Order: sequence, then structure tokens, then C-alpha cells
Amino acid sequence: MVFTGKRPNNLGVNDGKLAPCPNSPNCVCSQSTDAVHKITPLSFRSTPDQAIANLKKIIQSLPRTKIITENQDYLYAEFKSALLGFVDDVEFYLDRNANVIQVRSASRLGQSDLGVNRQRIETIREKLK
Repeated sequence: MVFTGKRPNNLGVNDGKLAPCPNSPNCVCSQSTDAVHKITPLSFRSTPDQAIANLKKIIQSLPRTKIITENQDYLYAEFKSALLGFVDDVEFYLDRNANVIQVRSASRLGQSDLGVNRQRIETIREKLK
């Protein structure tokens, strides 16, 4: 059985912001202010365009991942869990003013993600270095 859920309709960048996390703990966002959801944005030493290209390569190298939307400052990918096919929606927004990549990773279904969303972003952060 596959637990894909429905693709959220609040994704994307709105006035330089990614959607806020829901109250459930199965989401992290670099633009959140509360401790449960907050995660540091991704930093890079290359040009912004090179950073987003590197990020795309990293995402494509990860298993069960599909890029849904991309443009020069934004990437949206779906990550599917190996076991039951749960889908997480993961967004990356290249904030050229702050020279960082803002991130949001959220499970579509359930409450707890056992830290999977946070761990995914940290894995991507390591690969981006």
C-alpha cells in the first residue's frame, strides 16, 4: 500500500517566504522561528546559479526522488519513503539577498516523522559542502 497523500496547494515562494510548517512535528523550515520546526538554511561558497545546479544534482542522486518544479531560484521535489511510500514535499528557495538557500521539508501524512525531514536536509547540507 502506498501512502502518497495529496500534493499540498500552499507550496512555492510567496513574498520571499516558503509556506509555514503545520503544527505537527513532521516538518522543518529554515524560515520558522520555533525550535520544533527551525533548521538553518543551506549555505554555499559558489555563485548562486552554481549552488542551485549543485543542489539539483544532489537531489537527483538521492533514491526515490522526483523533481516536480524548478526555476532559477526554486526547486520542489517529492521524496518517497522506501517502506510504505510516504511522500515528503521538499522545497528549496535560493534567497539571493541573504545568499543562502531557504529550505522546507514536510511529510504529507501523519504526525511524527522520527526526524526524517531534518535528517534529509542535514544530509543534503553535507553533500553541498
